[in-house]
Amino acid sequence: MRPTLSWTPTGVSAPCTTELTEVARVVGDGGVVVLSGAGLSTESGIPDYRGADGTLTRHLPMTHQEFLSSDEGRRRYWARSHLGWAAFSRARPNAGHRAVAALQRSGHVAGVITQNVDGLHQAAGAEGVVELHGSLASVVCLDCGRTGSRRQLEQRLRAANPDFRAEVTRINPDGDVDLPEHVVRDFRLVPCSACGTGRLKPDVVFFGDSVPRARVDECRRLVDDARAVLVLGSSLAVMSGLRFVRQAAKAGIPVLIVNRGETRGDAHARVRVDRPLGSALTELVARLGG
Repeated sequence: MRPTLSWTPTGVSAPCTTELTEVARVVGDGGVVVLSGAGLSTESGIPDYRGADGTLTRHLPMTHQEFLSSDEGRRRYWARSHLGWAAFSRARPNAGHRAVAALQRSGHVAGVITQNVDGLHQAAGAEGVVELHGSLASVVCLDCGRTGSRRQLEQRLRAANPDFRAEVTRINPDGDVDLPEHVVRDFRLVPCSACGTGRLKPDVVFFGDSVPRARVDECRRLVDDARAVLVLGSSLAVMSGLRFVRQAAKAGIPVLIVNRGETRGDAHARVRVDRPLGSALTELVARLGG
C-alpha cells in the first residue's frame, strides 16, 4: 500500500474564510476535541506530506510491508532515520502547539488526538494526548514485543556506526532524511537489547499498517463525548483521521477545520479557515480570554 497522494473532491466544500468568528463561537462553548496533523508542526521546522511544500512530491515514506520484508528495507530506514533524529529531536513546540495547550488549560479543549509522531503537543504542555500514529520517541521489538527509548537506541546506533556521516539538508515528516543507496549500504543495525536478537521498529504506524484497535476506540469515545471537533493542520487524506470527522458529522457534532488548503473532510465541516496555524490559534486564544 502506497501513501494516499490525493483524493477526488466531492464537489461539496466547507465555507472557506480567513476569519475565526465561527470557530471562536463554537470553541467558546467548550468540550472541543482537537484532531491535529502535520501542518501544525511545519512552523517547528518539520515539513508536512501534502502541503504546498509537502514531501510526498519528492519522497515516499517507509511502508509497513517494506520495513517487514527485508533487512535491506530496515537498514535503509534506520540509516535515514538515524541521521534525521538529531534534527527531529531538536524541534520545539510552536505557537500553535502552545495555543492548543492553553485552550486545554482554560477548559475549552477536552481532548487532543494527533496524527503527528513528534511529541510536540506534550512538550507544549498538553495532557492526555492520544498519539494516533504512535511516537518516534519509542521503539518496539517485532519479536519479543518489548518497548524502549529511542534515545537509548540512538546511543547504540552511534556506537555501532562511529564513522557514519552524511550531509542532512532537510528532514521528512516521519523523521528520516533522503540518502543515496551507497551511503546506506554499510550501516549496521543493532538487535533488541531485551531479547538479544529481535528486529527493532519505531513505535509508529507506517503507511499500510493499522492503528491499534484500542487506540481507535479511545478516539471514538472522545469524539462521541465532544461538543465539536477542531481539525488543525491536516488534509485528512488518510482514513485514520478522516473517520473521526465522518463520525462527528454523522452524529451531528460540528466539525471546524483550520488548514492551509483544501481537505478531504471539507464536505463534513461547518467552516474551514485557511490561515497559518500559529497566528490563527494565537488569535483564537486571545479572543477566548486565554
